[in-house]
Amino acid sequence: MRIALTILIGIHGIIHLFGFFKAFDISEFNAISQPISKIYGILWFFTFLLFAITIIFILVHSDYWWLNGFLAVIISQMLIFNYWSDAKFGTIANVIILLATIIGYSSFNFKDKIKRERITLFENSQLKNQKIVTEKELLDLPPIVQKWLTNSGIIGKQLISNVYLIQEIQLKMKPEQTSWNNGTAEQYFTIQPPTFNWNINIEMGSILSIVGRDKFEDGKGEMIIKLLSLFPIVNSKNDEKTNQATLQRYLAEIVWFPSASLSKYITWKTIDDYSAIATMEYKGTKGSGVFHFDKDGNFEKFVAMRYLDSNAIKPTEWTVFVTKLEERNGIKIPVECEASWELETGTWTWLKLKITDIQYNVKEMPVANTAYEK
Repeated sequence: MRIALTILIGIHGIIHLFGFFKAFDISEFNAISQPISKIYGILWFFTFLLFAITIIFILVHSDYWWLNGFLAVIISQMLIFNYWSDAKFGTIANVIILLATIIGYSSFNFKDKIKRERITLFENSQLKNQKIVTEKELLDLPPIVQKWLTNSGIIGKQLISNVYLIQEIQLKMKPEQTSWNNGTAEQYFTIQPPTFNWNINIEMGSILSIVGRDKFEDGKGEMIIKLLSLFPIVNSKNDEKTNQATLQRYLAEIVWFPSASLSKYITWKTIDDYSAIATMEYKGTKGSGVFHFDKDGNFEKFVAMRYLDSNAIKPTEWTVFVTKLEERNGIKIPVECEASWELETGTWTWLKLKITDIQYNVKEMPVANTAYEK
């Protein structure tokens, strides 16, 4: 899509350059039969420059390419109106470029919203008095949870206060979908207070893309999915089901930063030798899920009764499976996982993810990863 847009803008811009050539008798431009004054010739050249700069901004992935492109389209269309009989078909190119700039602005606005949210989360993260985790702090936990935390390697290390990670994603938007859509996600957690902010960009063929942002903050959840950053597909917030679902997601994902299991907002209860239920309650929102481990204390899966969406009448079994464990930053965590829903029609495995980067206790707001920007 980026290449096609760049080619279109390039051709359209060059046509404007010929308007300048005709005005200054540098070259004939028979596509426009009317004479072009030098003043208008300068405008044709200026428009060419704006389109050329727009191309440069697109190629360097500037967030502001849409602004330059919008200005170029406005001036271009004014020139076309002035030479309508000869230049009217240029309107088609301008309409396409204008639509692209609208999408570009929506993408910029969406990313800016996420950036502002994350700055707030980062500023609220408590990094003071990071104490060292000791075996004594594990004594009140179920034996299998103690074994998991010991096996993960958190003993003797600082409590994790915040987390920044990047994921490669494969996603199915609906149960009947047979192929996977690829994308990349970026996520930020804080532990005190418990929050997360996750955004994703999914490719839907060569033209379409879907962006999304889930967050849990102040005990409330929010889920947004947009086509081309512009058209809302999902917008769920201020809803008890969404609040609980996002809290349960946070609870499931503490396996990436195991010391969060010591949070005062989480209570544990033994089920059997290899599983324990965790219940989390924060600012009026409460949810739970079962953590399953092997005999060595390696995390295997998390199972919860979770609402599929805000319209669901009752919760559905939701499972996160580990497919690969690996040590990162001295801590053993799941680096590859799959998530599924148990529907009446059968198991719907809708998500596969791989952690490509994870950082703990970052002291500066991480720079957004540009690898998944289209």
